[in-house]
Amino acid sequence: MSTLKNVLAKKIEEHRKRTTKLLVESGDVKISDVTIAQAIGGMRGVKGLVTDISYLDPFEGIRFRGYTIQEVMEGLPKPDGKDYPYVEGFFYLLLTGDIPTKEQAEEVVEDMKHRAKVPEYVFDILRAMPRDSHPMVMFSAAIVSMQRESEFAKAYNEGKFNKYNSWEYMYEDALNLMARLPQVGAFIYRLKYKGDTQIDPDPTLDLGGNFAHMMGLEPPYDEVARMYFILHSDHESGNVSAHTTHLVASALSDAYYSLSAGINGLAGPLHGLANQEVLAWIQQFMEKLGGQVPTTEQLKKIVWDTLNSGHVIPGYGHAVLRKTDPRYTSQREYCLKHLPDYPLFQLVSKLYEVVPDILKEQGKAKNPWPNVDAQSGVIQWYYGLTEYDFYTVLFGIGRALGVLANITWDRALGYPIERPKSVTTDMLEEYAKQAQEAKSNEHRA
Repeated sequence: MSTLKNVLAKKIEEHRKRTTKLLVESGDVKISDVTIAQAIGGMRGVKGLVTDISYLDPFEGIRFRGYTIQEVMEGLPKPDGKDYPYVEGFFYLLLTGDIPTKEQAEEVVEDMKHRAKVPEYVFDILRAMPRDSHPMVMFSAAIVSMQRESEFAKAYNEGKFNKYNSWEYMYEDALNLMARLPQVGAFIYRLKYKGDTQIDPDPTLDLGGNFAHMMGLEPPYDEVARMYFILHSDHESGNVSAHTTHLVASALSDAYYSLSAGINGLAGPLHGLANQEVLAWIQQFMEKLGGQVPTTEQLKKIVWDTLNSGHVIPGYGHAVLRKTDPRYTSQREYCLKHLPDYPLFQLVSKLYEVVPDILKEQGKAKNPWPNVDAQSGVIQWYYGLTEYDFYTVLFGIGRALGVLANITWDRALGYPIERPKSVTTDMLEEYAKQAQEAKSNEHRA
């Protein structure tokens, strides 16, 4: 048994006791009240899911297993001579909650290399699809096509499956899938945009480095890949891609079915497309200015004109955060080091100086600060990855880290099928009527 799997097995055994105790001793304790607005409005803010993989704090940003992004980037082992951590070591952290040693991280690197071979039929399927198929259609199809490889489904069908060992089969699927996604993504990119001129994997490289290599992008794009995949890995369990993956897996669907479903959710314009929409807006901005970075006063006028015309500033605001998104800060630090003179980044940087104060003055935004999407597309464009439609595939590879870790733990803790109860609009109207009557009675009293 590998170090990662052995550590994870011990963690699971300890955690099961905590979950069982909560259910037995405190199962009827309420943790949330639901309003009609929440029921109609997508359950926003309803506390109804459990994950220990990440937590979004309004004032600290995303925490992965309790660690801030800065702590993750500084504390995780890195390939020699590189500034950003092994993605494989980060996966170790998501699964176990422990910062691995360099030896432990490199053990996962080697383990995933052995799992990374993509079945040839996946490439045949992708080549058979229309070349104008969206990259996310191809990505989802490739993932679900590999379902025949599922150790989880095989164990279930052979009667080896029980609530105590099911996590081990999900773990195998999760690692196999995660190891193969970079090549699947790179294959789709070069199939669609580079005339199907494929680049074979380099077995000497880690996941981030090998992805950059197969994409045909020179260093330091390998650093971009490591940073990007880590920053986009997880965002609690309630966002569409994470929740969908969890929901489908709760029916005892394997990781292939579940991740493919989550990827389909990520493809929605309200979820995974934000970074390309921000980039398109910034580029249109530059075109109007003749390709020149505006002065501060010019920029203020344009921002105010945008807001006064009823439009928002893309990349600013967040449903939960009430500060600058630390994922934005991490990317900004990269840009300041590697592309400080790039005009698109200079515009992004000036927006950061101007927009928050204007949004505060306008008074409509709950959070006037930039989010993760405010400049991620700019970095991709700088390195020559100019195909907008592919950006969500990058997001999907990163997001797989978090959701696969989550569904492994879902099976470890024996979480049941997810089945919330619905109400009708008539029932909501009756609740509203009763509340109004109760309020009137209080005033009379």
